[in-house]
Amino acid sequence: MVTFLHTADIHLDSPLKGLEAHDGAPVAEIRGATRRAFDNLIELAIEEKVDFLLIAGDLYDGDWKDYNTGLFFAARMGRLLRAGIRVFIVSGNHDAASQITRYMPLPENVTLFAAKKPQSVRLDDLGVVIHGQSYSTRTVTENLAAGYPPAVAGYVNIGLLHSSLTGRAGHEDYAPCTVDDLLAKGYEYWALGHVHQREIVAEDPWIVFPGNVQGRHIRESGVKGATLVTVVDGQIAHVAFRELDVLRWDLCQVDLTDCATVESVHDAVRLGLLQGLDQAGGRTLAVRLVLSGKCPVHNRLMERIAEWTEEFRGIAAGQGEVWLEKVVFQTGRAGNAAEIPDDDTPIAGLLQAIAGLDMDGESLLGMVPELAVLKSKLPPELHVGKEAPLDPTAAGTADLRSAVQELLIAKLLNHGGHKCA
Repeated sequence: MVTFLHTADIHLDSPLKGLEAHDGAPVAEIRGATRRAFDNLIELAIEEKVDFLLIAGDLYDGDWKDYNTGLFFAARMGRLLRAGIRVFIVSGNHDAASQITRYMPLPENVTLFAAKKPQSVRLDDLGVVIHGQSYSTRTVTENLAAGYPPAVAGYVNIGLLHSSLTGRAGHEDYAPCTVDDLLAKGYEYWALGHVHQREIVAEDPWIVFPGNVQGRHIRESGVKGATLVTVVDGQIAHVAFRELDVLRWDLCQVDLTDCATVESVHDAVRLGLLQGLDQAGGRTLAVRLVLSGKCPVHNRLMERIAEWTEEFRGIAAGQGEVWLEKVVFQTGRAGNAAEIPDDDTPIAGLLQAIAGLDMDGESLLGMVPELAVLKSKLPPELHVGKEAPLDPTAAGTADLRSAVQELLIAKLLNHGGHKCA
């Protein structure tokens, strides 16, 4: 029996930017998370007594400012050396950006595959051959897999490759190839990297993205870890996921459709956060709260977004190890047009004019070309929904117009004698 661990996209000491702008953010914990998750990987390898560890690119995160990251890695490889565990690495696009990496000596149990052409390493004692090729530059657009050699008869063949495969959302199209390209090689297992979301692309043969070991921001939410593989009699017998992350990013969706009071909103948010904590298994939870649903309290939410946000932060803080990264308001008016009076009062006229505001993104940009510089002057009520409230596109300005409509309607309804719950 042979066992090995497959990991990728560790991004040791990733420089997480902008955290200081978030009041109360666990900056030190987030910045140290990649190291602690990597330590979990090393512990897992030793506990499982694996024969070798595969790292499918992006071990590092671009160029280093000093050697501390490399020294940390070398020390952990030393632990694996003493445990008799070999390590095989292909560099990815982020590794190729590092100049210091090129000159950092590697422990004797570590093999870094060459970048000029595919290389094959036979482990005769295990009946395994590993094929791989590193990146020579940060941007690799050719199909590296096409140059990998055919399977070696009598061995378990493993392809180690940093690739976007046929393309994945949110990832640069590096070393692109098709599933058919991989199948043609006749390997038993393809250990891929580059895509940060775990994905089993195929099982015959196995083609696997393990995802990264630690989420670094809200776009890398959910469970993170590595893949443990068991080989029996020359065949892949078992492929299992192992959790390794130490801090969990969570997109918490809360439906407020049935909420008619402040207390019910607070209760719904509290329940959503508690569910996330339960799933995090004791880890610190970094949460983006997304509120949705056509609800009776929509107008009140729109009118005092800043205050609601602070209330939600207070609820999160009261749950323990929870940090609220952001609150996204995507609710709607329960009655929509029916809520807007159709009489001939001045308030009704204003509401109808606002609701019928017809201005596309292009015309808005045309009238206010300097719109992007106004972001810092907008009231907090307008900082809702998208990542950037002043997205300089037609769709982005349409979203801004919609937010302005909802804010004005909420204020007029709540102060014009048409208060909601």
